[in-house]
Amino acid sequence: MSTPRPIRILFICHGNICRSPMAEFILKALVRARGLENQYYIDSAAVSAEELGNPIYPPARRSLNQHGVWFDPDKRARQVTRADYDRFDRIICMDASNLRLIRRIIPSDPERKIHLLMSYTGYARDVADPWYTGEFEETFQDLLEGCEAMLGR
Repeated sequence: MSTPRPIRILFICHGNICRSPMAEFILKALVRARGLENQYYIDSAAVSAEELGNPIYPPARRSLNQHGVWFDPDKRARQVTRADYDRFDRIICMDASNLRLIRRIIPSDPERKIHLLMSYTGYARDVADPWYTGEFEETFQDLLEGCEAMLGR
């Protein structure tokens, strides 16, 4: 009897240094707490090349630490690729701008894999970018809510 293939989730934000890696490690923590590690493969990427190779932004790291969410300190920003469409089951964007920009890299979505994170909560709204707002706690709470709702589906 073979083990079923894990659900592969890719979180997307602008630079892959704040929201998407926060969501990646929040969801990993939720999955681990439920004993579902073998059922999910979770990663994150950027729509832009601006932060390639950079680590998680220090205030985002602090936010994860404050909530006891483990993260890989070696995580580095990468840009989403066309090949990611075939590698992942769900491609979860943080805001409408990410949805627009991902179309330059992945022009079509015939399998309807690309969604806004908050759409899982029933409200298809943006997760505010704390790089601009400075509101890392608000972003953390939105990401937590969206990840919990996604796990419920």
